[in-house]
Amino acid sequence: MKKWINEFLFLFLKLFGSGFSNRRFSPKTLLQAVFFQKILRINQHVPWPVHRTSVVVAPHKIERGTRCPGLSMGCYLDGRNGIIFGKNVWMGPRVSVISMNHDLYDYEKYIAAEPIVIGDNCWLATGCIILPGVRLGNHVIVAAGAVVTQSFEEDNIVLGGVPAKIIKRIGPYSGSEGRHEENF
Repeated sequence: MKKWINEFLFLFLKLFGSGFSNRRFSPKTLLQAVFFQKILRINQHVPWPVHRTSVVVAPHKIERGTRCPGLSMGCYLDGRNGIIFGKNVWMGPRVSVISMNHDLYDYEKYIAAEPIVIGDNCWLATGCIILPGVRLGNHVIVAAGAVVTQSFEEDNIVLGGVPAKIIKRIGPYSGSEGRHEENF
C-alpha cells in the first residue's frame, strides 16, 4: 500500500515539472517545495525544488545536474554568468555559488566571466563560497567555510581555507551514483 501511495505522489508531483518528481528525494521534501514554490510563490521562478530560504538568481543560466542545487536551507546561487553542476553534486546549507562580480572601478557595473563549472560527485560543505569563473574537477570536496577564488581542475581532492587550497588528496568516488549512470 505504501509503495502505491508513493507512486501516486510521484505521478502527482510530476505535474509541477520533472525536477519535482526526482526520486532521490522524499515525497515529503518535494511536497514542501511544491507548497512553497507553487502555492505560496516563494522561488516560483525556479523550475526545480529549492528551499524556501534559498535565493536563486537567473535560474535559466544554471544547469543543475542530477540533484537540486539550493534545496538545502539558506543557499545563494547567482547564475548570471552561468553555473554548470555535474552529476551528483551535494550542497550543504548556506552555500554560495556566485558567478558574477562587481567592477572594481564602478560598482554599478558587473564583470562578465566564464561560467562556474562544478564536476561530478562534488560536495560543497556548509557555508562555503565559490566565486566567478571557478572550475572544479570531479570528486572535489570543498570544506565548510572555504572560499574558492581560483580553479582546481584536479580530481579527488579536498579544498579548505580562505582562500581555498588543496588540503588533502583522496581516492576516487565509490558511491552508487558515481557507478550507475544509467539511473540518471
